[in-house]
This record gives sequence, C-alpha cells and structure tokens, in this order.
Amino acid sequence: MTVGSAASVTGPTAATAAGVAGAGGVERSGRAGWPELPRRRVPKRARAPRVFAIGQELPPGLRWTVRALSVLSPLAAWFALAASGWVDPTFLPSPAAVWSAGMEMVRSGDLLTDTAASVRRVAFGFGLAVAISVPLGIAMGSLGVGRAAFEPVIGLLRYLPASAFIPLLIMWLGLGEPSKIALLVIGVVFFNTLMTADVVRLVPRDLLDVSSTLGATQWELLRKVIVPHSLPGIIDAMRVNAAAAWNFVVVAELIAATSGLGYRIARAQRFLQTDRIFAVLVVIGLIGLALDVGLRLLRDSVGRWAA
Repeated sequence: MTVGSAASVTGPTAATAAGVAGAGGVERSGRAGWPELPRRRVPKRARAPRVFAIGQELPPGLRWTVRALSVLSPLAAWFALAASGWVDPTFLPSPAAVWSAGMEMVRSGDLLTDTAASVRRVAFGFGLAVAISVPLGIAMGSLGVGRAAFEPVIGLLRYLPASAFIPLLIMWLGLGEPSKIALLVIGVVFFNTLMTADVVRLVPRDLLDVSSTLGATQWELLRKVIVPHSLPGIIDAMRVNAAAAWNFVVVAELIAATSGLGYRIARAQRFLQTDRIFAVLVVIGLIGLALDVGLRLLRDSVGRWAA
C-alpha cells in the first residue's frame, strides 16, 4: 500500500518536472532569437586635475610656486592700490613708505628695543602657559578623574575674555611686567589645556591594552606610550596658541606699557603715523612666521612617524 502510494505520487511529480523542463527549453530557445539589448553608453566622469585632486601632493616646484604666489599676490594688490591714489596715503601707506618708516625705526633703535621687549614677554607668558597646560591636559586626557575634576571648570573659564581681566590684573599686580605676563597666561592656558587633552584622548586604546598586557606599569604607559604618541599633536596645539599669545601681548602693551610693539603701535596712532603701524605689523607677522616654522620643524623631528 505504501509503495503504491509512493509510485502514485512520484508519477505526477515526474510529469510536472518534465513539463517544466520542456517549458524551460521552449523559453530558452525563444530567448535565443531575441534581438540583443542596446548598450547604453556611460558618460565618462571628468577627472579633477592633479592640482585639485583630493589627497594628492603637489610636486615640489609647483608647491613652492603656489606658496610664492600666495605671498606676492596680496603684496602686488597693495602696491596697485597704493599707486592708484584711490585711498589716502594717511590711511594706506605704500610699501615703500612702510619700508622707509621701518628702516628709520631700526636706525633709531626703537624697533629693536620694542621687539626684544615683546619677544621677552611672549617667551615668559607663553612658556608659563605651556608648562601649566601640557601636564594638566595630559592628566585630563588620560585619567578619568582628571577629566571629571578639571574639564568643567576649564570649559567655563575659557569663555571668559582674557582682555576683561586687564582692569583686575592692573589692580592686583600693578602696571609692570607681572600683569602683562598674567594676561598672556590667562589667554593661552585654558585653550592649550583642552587641545592637549583632546590629543591625548586620540591615543589608540588597543595600543594601551597591548602595552598593559606586556607588563607596562601606569608610569611606563604614560612615559613610553601616551606622551610619545601625543607629542606631535601637542606641538601643533602650541603652534595654534602661539598666535594667541602674540595677540594678547599687543593688547597688554596697547593699554599700559612703556616699550613693546603694541606700545609702538599705540604711540604711532596718536600722530597718525600709519606707515609705522604697518611696519610694526610686518615685524609681528615675520616673527610669528618664524615661530610657526620653528615649531613645525620641531614637530617633524620629534614625531616623524606621525608626519
């Protein structure tokens, strides 16, 4: 009985399969006679020139050409605008007049004296801010307790304008050098701390775990893993905040000083000596460029693996 039932089931199933196979054969034979589908032409996407390609480095010759043009183009526009006579020379002196004013200040010794005073203040103030912010930022970035203890208060203080502390600093520290150095520290320390902490947080967790598995202590993790890995980024943060230090030293010297580049700007403003103001601004720009290049070279030398 069971065998017969199986045979009765098998029979129709086999017939159905044969019918499907036959239909498939007819379908395949019918498709063979169909015309070929037209091929669509996919338009070629225009490739960006190598100069504008994302992630592509410029050849050395072209790179230096672009850098030279980035400096010479504003200078040429300055020459053209000053020569056109559209702007009163009292408000926009020519580059030649600025050069003459700068040379005059060099011969009198005022420019060198003021430059030395400003550089000294930036060196003390910025150096003190870095000495405070880097260890604090490393602690905030590597320790949960450091982040919980310092991040809220530093996040609040960084929004307070450093220039708003000038009246208080004058009352607390007087008109001498301490108030100017303190202004630099206040203007730099909070931002540099948070930027350092962000760099330290980017140390790969796997790197710390592997080092711990190999037997590294907490001090060895800090000294041999966290600090070397974070050092290039810490120097980059210093490059950014060095510009802020120069901004604040000029502000401090504009208000209460007897020397410095900010003092020289304020003195020239009283007599509408815009050529001297421009000359001092050029000096500040050159000093800042030299400082930035120096820090960049330091970063590349201590962290070549991160370049």
